[in-house]
Amino acid sequence: MNRRKILAAAAACMLAASLPAMAQNYRAEYRLSTVLGTAFPWGQAGERWAALVKEKTQGRINIKLYPGTSLVGGDQTREFTAIRQGTIDLAIGSTINWSPQVKELNLFALPFLMPDYKAIDALTHGEVGKELFAILEKREVVPLAWGENGFREMSNSKKDITAPADMKGLKFRLVGSPLFLETFTALGANPTQMSWADTQAALSSGAVDGQENPLSVFTAAKLATIGQKHLTLWHYVADPLIFVVNKDVWASWTPADREAVRQAALQAGQENVAAARKGIAGSDNEVLKQIEAGGVKVTSLTGAQRDAFVKATRPVYEKWARSIGEPLVKKAEAAIAKR
Repeated sequence: MNRRKILAAAAACMLAASLPAMAQNYRAEYRLSTVLGTAFPWGQAGERWAALVKEKTQGRINIKLYPGTSLVGGDQTREFTAIRQGTIDLAIGSTINWSPQVKELNLFALPFLMPDYKAIDALTHGEVGKELFAILEKREVVPLAWGENGFREMSNSKKDITAPADMKGLKFRLVGSPLFLETFTALGANPTQMSWADTQAALSSGAVDGQENPLSVFTAAKLATIGQKHLTLWHYVADPLIFVVNKDVWASWTPADREAVRQAALQAGQENVAAARKGIAGSDNEVLKQIEAGGVKVTSLTGAQRDAFVKATRPVYEKWARSIGEPLVKKAEAAIAKR
């Protein structure tokens, strides 16, 4: 055997020996957190990301899905802190749920900032999205891709809602965001913070009158069967999702496996957005037909009706724009205007 062949054989042996060594430094399993389970596009995105990672890393990285924010006792507002601390290894998280720890993520919850899906895309796929990822990178997480839970629409068990006055006194379940609470208070409602785990029982018993969530959640959770017979389409806020990895976990992987995890997140994110919008966006209204077939009265606001909600919540918008950072908000408004 000549010298070149000897060196090549030695290099191959060294590589073969190094791969098991690297694998030994990996954990047998990594924990992925989502709020919703696999009956929903959100949970399906987690399942898909885990499968793609296993495939793209040839089984070196194995991920187990923990839906219902079970790693933090069901309290979705604690999820981001748990990722930073390492209790959670990976997550597909809501900008809403993480906004108490990252104030800039409140951008997506500014009432009536985004009128349509093109506006969401203008933010997540543009300079605003890049800036938000840079902010997250300073918080011990590595953001990889955007997903989507969708526009949040409003339902209740009492009556059709076409004006802020219709909301007076109605008790609505909201996520634990001060911005959400202030928005509904400005509209005359009686908002209450509640985890998703407790929401369906509260709606069923009548402890709360209504809720706000994307239509994919409304249908998958069968909210029409527990009294939610009045649905108002108002597109008041949207709920982008973010695929992230704890920075120490990220650093423990090889560069090749990091790239594999990133590409898996991008693919799962694209599939998730398509699933979240199916039957809802554009001329595809199959989901609305299914909802109406379940005995729900669907109300679509006219431009003038929507303007009344915009006017009523404008002081909340302006207050929170200052908290989020006016330069970022203005950049978002400009991006939406150019869409």
